[in-house]
Order: sequence, then structure tokens, then C-alpha cells
Amino acid sequence: MSGDILVVQGLQKSFGGLRVTRDISLNLAEGNREAIIGPNGAGKSTFFNLLTGYHRPDSGTVTFEGKDITGWTPHKVARAGIARAFQVSNIFVNMTARENVRAAVHAQLGEIYNIFGAARAIGNERTEEILALCGLAERQNVLAGELSQGDKKKLELALALGGKPKLLLLDEPTAGMSLEETRATMELVDRLNAEFGLTILFTEHDMSVVFNHAQRVTLLHRGEIIVQGTPDEVRKDSTAQKIYLGEHEL
Repeated sequence: MSGDILVVQGLQKSFGGLRVTRDISLNLAEGNREAIIGPNGAGKSTFFNLLTGYHRPDSGTVTFEGKDITGWTPHKVARAGIARAFQVSNIFVNMTARENVRAAVHAQLGEIYNIFGAARAIGNERTEEILALCGLAERQNVLAGELSQGDKKKLELALALGGKPKLLLLDEPTAGMSLEETRATMELVDRLNAEFGLTILFTEHDMSVVFNHAQRVTLLHRGEIIVQGTPDEVRKDSTAQKIYLGEHEL
């Protein structure tokens, strides 16, 4: 059985005296596919920002692959192997889909291969693989700003994969999508997890997506973990039903 790829202990963060995360402790096993749910303002986005270096915790630690990465810059966190996709777009709208992905791939490769003149060949090969995987091969020469909303989401995911992550954080991966787009996106997420062993942690308001695709679910409320367990355990939990699930069709 795989060990924990991510260990969070006692994570706390306040803004102007308002405590947004309260003593969050969470272990994520390598290769797992897990979801974080909760009402608006529960602290989900802040938690992701703490993991990825966009906020520095007031106290607590974040350990990734056995290394303490607490307070690392976003760039350093990304290079360590944690990528985040969706919600906050980092697409270059005046570049083609292919150029966007190639830029992400080259950023991950760095300058090391330039010594041997192989960066272009290696980068192009990986770019092709990612475009095909995300269903963008036929749209690769379209300007990113002209892509449909569904294809923009695919491109955001492709950019995250360009960094060769070991842990992928997804913010509301199906927000604003049609039923068909939702199905296709989550099939891809499941495939990345099953075939490539990518560990995935996602936030999501659509409970059908959560209960059909997560192996474990964590409910946040007012910055605290209230309930954690399998989808079935959380679905049946009376506290979870009272705080959050009662508002959603299951």
C-alpha cells in the first residue's frame, strides 16, 4: 500500500482577525482521488492557496513527499510536483492551445536540455502527448481566447499537466459545464488517476460528481474539518446532512 504523499498538520490562517482555516490536519495517500466539499466560505480555496504557496499559514505544516514545504513560493511548490487547475485561469489568450501547452512543458523542462539542443524535440513530444490526452489535438492551432468554455477547461488542465505533477489540485473542475462536458472531464480525471497514478484532490459543489468520483470525502465548515470518510459514510452522516448535504440533491 502506498504511503502518504501529502501530510497537513494543524494548518491555521487568519485574515484581519477572521480565522479562515482552523487546525486543519489531513493525510492524502499517494494515488488516491479525494474531494473537499463545503458551503461557500468554508475555507476550501484558502486551503488550496496554503498548499500551493499563495498564502503562508500562521501555524501548522505542509509536508509533501516527506519534505516540509510550508511557506514555499508557488513556483517552488509547482517545481516540487504540485499543480493546480481551474477556477483561476492562467491561459495566454493570444497564443494557440499548442503554444500554451508547449510553454508549460518547457517551463517544467527548464534549461537543462538546452545544453544538448534537445529541449525542442523533448518539449514537442510531450506537448503532443498532453494535447491528445486532453482531447485538444484537433484544436491545437486555435487561439486560446477563441476556444469554447469546455475547451478552455481542457486547456487549463493541459497546462497543469505540462508541469509533470505528482499531485493535482482541481478547483471546481465541472463548474459551468454541461452534463456531457462534466462526464468527459471527470472521465479524464479518473483516467489520469487510474492509468498514470496521479494523486488528485478536488473541490466540487456537484455532489453527483463528488460521490461518483472521489474515494474519500472531507467536509469543511467554517474552516474546520467536520466529517471525513468514504462517500457512503459522509452521505449518511447526520452532521454532514445538516450542515451541507441537505441543500443538495443526492
